[in-house]
Amino acid sequence: MPNVSAAMAARDRAVLTGLYLSKFDAVGLAALGFASFTEAFNVLGYALHASPASLKNYRDEFDPYFPNPRQGWHKRELRPYCKSILDTFSGLDLDAMTARVRGNLQDVQGDSADDVEPADDADSTAFAKRLVTGAAAEQYFRAKQSQLTEFAGHEIEDTTQLGCGYDFRLHPPLSSAFLAVEVKGLAEKSGSVGLTAKEWRVATDLRSRFFLFVVKNFRDRPSHTIHCDPVAGPLAFERRERLVVQVIWSAQV
Repeated sequence: MPNVSAAMAARDRAVLTGLYLSKFDAVGLAALGFASFTEAFNVLGYALHASPASLKNYRDEFDPYFPNPRQGWHKRELRPYCKSILDTFSGLDLDAMTARVRGNLQDVQGDSADDVEPADDADSTAFAKRLVTGAAAEQYFRAKQSQLTEFAGHEIEDTTQLGCGYDFRLHPPLSSAFLAVEVKGLAEKSGSVGLTAKEWRVATDLRSRFFLFVVKNFRDRPSHTIHCDPVAGPLAFERRERLVVQVIWSAQV
């Protein structure tokens, strides 16, 4: 039995996910909270620092080995590193392999220090949404940043785990004044995004140096919009307050 908790290399994570999608097909999609393969390739591809096309290729490569409706790459010999993953993990059942795939995704995503929403990993839909709003959207930005007029030539610094009110700090080549970028993700073409109290405060302080980068439509074809100084722009933010109840257990010792 393979060690489900052992860390995997980046490529192997993507290969294993392709194996999972091939072996369990629609049942596997549902277990991870996705409505279609297109959505799964987009979200999981970016979340795993691969690409949607690469993840699809890995699934297709394994298709000849499982009873699903696709032929896959039945005329091509399985690549050695893919065969290694097949030999090691193909015997796992749905629950065990789902746990392994989810664990890999959580290892990549980590926990944002600004994330105030608890992760309900028992809910597959919530798990998929967490990937869209976190790892997948952030990796989309990393992949696109150098191509964007607003940020071209800037050195990128990942601050997703620092709790500073934004996800990336961008340093221009001839200035000490950095730009702050907060990334949000949506599964659909439109929807609502929120800023935490800290993100709002930082956006208010930095103004034109703060950017809200929204990645949309992971369900079909991801695209993005960029909002400079979002607290003063055309976006109509509404203040909402929420009471959070924290439960603790105590005992006399």
